[in-house]
Amino acid sequence: MVYLAAPDGADAVARRIAGLTGIDLAVPLDEACVRFELPPDRTGDIVAFATGEFVIGTRPAEHDLTALDAPLRSHGGRSEQLVPMLSNRPLRLPASRALRNFDAFDVALNGSG
Repeated sequence: MVYLAAPDGADAVARRIAGLTGIDLAVPLDEACVRFELPPDRTGDIVAFATGEFVIGTRPAEHDLTALDAPLRSHGGRSEQLVPMLSNRPLRLPASRALRNFDAFDVALNGSG
């Protein structure tokens, strides 16, 4: 999430962010909320996603990577939206239902029979 001091410039800033190396997508608040079903009151002025090989941070001085004992790991990017779901019993779901990762609990509790 990117929060701007002047949100009325979000379109131009989103385009600039989208052109940076390692950025998969950067879109203004309204588009992000529709596209990703996000609540507008808890979403930044711009929503940006890194590619699978990059992590978005603030500035190098705020990220002391020397303290890590394993490679830096991020989560939640669009590259991780496909989540395998396995079941040991048949599922009772319409074939047309598009599942998202947060549907796992609903499917586990209500979709198997």
